[in-house]
Amino acid sequence: MSLSDPRATDETRFPDPVYRDTVLAPLFDGARAHHVDGFRRIDRAHLVMLAETGIVTPGTAAAIAGALEAIDSEVDPAGLTYTGEVEDWFFLVEAELKKRVGPDTGGWLHTGRSRNDIDHTLFKMSLKAHLDRLMAQARAVLAALIGTARRERGTIIVAYTHGQPAQPTTLGHYLGAAIEVLIRDIERLETARATCDLCSMGAAAITTTGFPIDRARMAHLLGFAAPQRNSYSCIAAVDYTTGAYSAVELLFLHLGRLIQDFQTWSSFEVGQLYVPNAFVQISSIMPQKRNPVPIEHMRHLASQTMGRARTMRDIMHNTPFTDMNDSEGESHSAGYEAFASGGRVLELLAAFVAAMRIDPAKVDRNIRRSCITITELADTVVRREGLSFRQAHEIAAATARAVVAEESDLPSGYAAFTAAFEQATGRAPGMDEAAFREAASPEHFVAVRDRFGGPATGPMDEALGAYDAALAGFSARADAIAAREADAAAELDTTFRALSEAR
Repeated sequence: MSLSDPRATDETRFPDPVYRDTVLAPLFDGARAHHVDGFRRIDRAHLVMLAETGIVTPGTAAAIAGALEAIDSEVDPAGLTYTGEVEDWFFLVEAELKKRVGPDTGGWLHTGRSRNDIDHTLFKMSLKAHLDRLMAQARAVLAALIGTARRERGTIIVAYTHGQPAQPTTLGHYLGAAIEVLIRDIERLETARATCDLCSMGAAAITTTGFPIDRARMAHLLGFAAPQRNSYSCIAAVDYTTGAYSAVELLFLHLGRLIQDFQTWSSFEVGQLYVPNAFVQISSIMPQKRNPVPIEHMRHLASQTMGRARTMRDIMHNTPFTDMNDSEGESHSAGYEAFASGGRVLELLAAFVAAMRIDPAKVDRNIRRSCITITELADTVVRREGLSFRQAHEIAAATARAVVAEESDLPSGYAAFTAAFEQATGRAPGMDEAAFREAASPEHFVAVRDRFGGPATGPMDEALGAYDAALAGFSARADAIAAREADAAAELDTTFRALSEAR
């Protein structure tokens, strides 16, 4: 790089080498890696707006437009080595512009703006793009969860509370719970993106400008929904950052809980989740072991993502309510790593969920060993025998104790049930053994739980319809935003090209 900072004197042309290497060079590299296209779009949109409002003359606008096109075609960001001759990417472009059209003409481009509003607009543009990719990946996970929930809505599993077998339900019902959390997580991401979709351009350093700029036009050309209203807020309110990373952190906190269940369910002792061979790694020394290591990778990458997202929130803690470096280039470069690791989790999770299967033999074994249908036995006794739930609960508990002591299973415990019933009531039960076995079966347990939100076929089909509608809504909103931003980009290209061709 052979460009000089236009503000520099012979004495201050180069920064201290340590400052250059520890601060300026990483900032330059971050801008080069993440924000070159954003800078280019902001320069072009600002020039179009300046020309349309008459702040710059058509001749000046045409000269600047031609120079910007030349810079884009002649300056290869990847080929630059930072030397400190310019402070940052902004001054590199400004120096190149002034070299081509002269300092007076080139200086018109920065009219009515500041690096403050430029920077925050850049960060919002980049965050929107990162959020869009993450939400597309999250929608793919949501689609996979809905597909598997529909496929497995009748597949019995053991549901756990406090780490112990609790009741039977279905895999579809369990996944429905995760689906609803994911829907809310995507809604939080949408809300965070909407905050990022307010343009900071026109705030200048703090208070806008005396020039008759058109902030709404600038926001439109850059694909934003609207300009952010308060100009101080444009450069001081970093809730677009904290909101985005808070939503990311919650997404992976919640998915991590689901992933941890998959780890437990696939253990040898539980075994109700069968992990296909494509997601299994065989031990190098113990050939009998099927290690579902992708689950571990999803778990630790989700934790890494959470940590990186939380770091972005922590950086902003107790910082001044103003424009500051804490909320700018290097912080954002660090934050983008959360999207990188998070994207890996989502892609792997979508593939895993679509392939996962339940081992019915292990489920049946665990249900029989744990007597987890005992709640419905007590409920059935209440309904069929006219007893209070407390009395029915005591009879069911005595039945379970006897079955466990005999190392039997609940459906085989009719004799124990009859003895407990007679001891508690002084009479024989009206239920025969067939009715008892039905009451003790997991299929019956699920089928009678047909209230809103339950695992039975009726409420599950209704829920799946609601989940489909939510996914369709997310996709439609994303498509609408993408179309709006594509139209804005096309309009910016057309209007800028018209300026350049006016030379």
